[in-house]
Amino acid sequence: MATFPMPAGTRFDWHTHEDHQLAWAASGVLTVLTAGATWVLPPTRALWIPAGLPHETASDGRATMRSLYIRPGLFPVRWTGTGQPVPVAASPLLAELIGYLGEPDLGTSRRAHAEALLADLLTPVPVTTIEVRLPGTPTARRVAEALRADPTDRRTLREWGREVGASERTLARAFAAEAGVPFGRWRTLLRLQAALTMLAAGEPVSRVAGRVGYDTPSAFVAAFRRETGQTPGSVFSPRRS
Repeated sequence: MATFPMPAGTRFDWHTHEDHQLAWAASGVLTVLTAGATWVLPPTRALWIPAGLPHETASDGRATMRSLYIRPGLFPVRWTGTGQPVPVAASPLLAELIGYLGEPDLGTSRRAHAEALLADLLTPVPVTTIEVRLPGTPTARRVAEALRADPTDRRTLREWGREVGASERTLARAFAAEAGVPFGRWRTLLRLQAALTMLAAGEPVSRVAGRVGYDTPSAFVAAFRRETGQTPGSVFSPRRS
């Protein structure tokens, strides 16, 4: 087990592990990115990351990450052959076991018993993920990066075109072809993805709505429900653990 204090803005760039990893936020909120999804993890969630899978781990605010590293083939987990991350419920007992397994003088027999219990406790849970692809065209990429830095920016694509030196039509084509969705929906998804980290940190929906660019909480709730099928307040509800 390894503990990583993460000051606000910490980012562990793309990397892989030879072992399976169980990543858990003992405090704060973690964000784990893979090629196919972005996982937002409050302390009530952990993420099983298969060995060899490229990923990036970050924290917008202050956090503490604890990770268990488990050699492939030595841990009785049902989903190890999927090759994809699996979010699991981080119960208080699971948190205690993570710390227990990190003790350096733990004997072989005790470790085996603790790992067997850990395997029983790893209960997959549904976690809302919102994937936002970035366009590759340099001018469209500049727009995307600026909006990632400030999701509340309301400039139209025409106004952005004057900013980056490209026509509205050129930018629209780039977002549709390279990000996979029209610019308007792309910006909605970006705002909702930014909201997930704030919701995971326990911020009220009314405050999150304004911080990601919505005039009213009801407009934010409607957009969130339309894209995810859930309300913002239910995403990290304890009932989902």
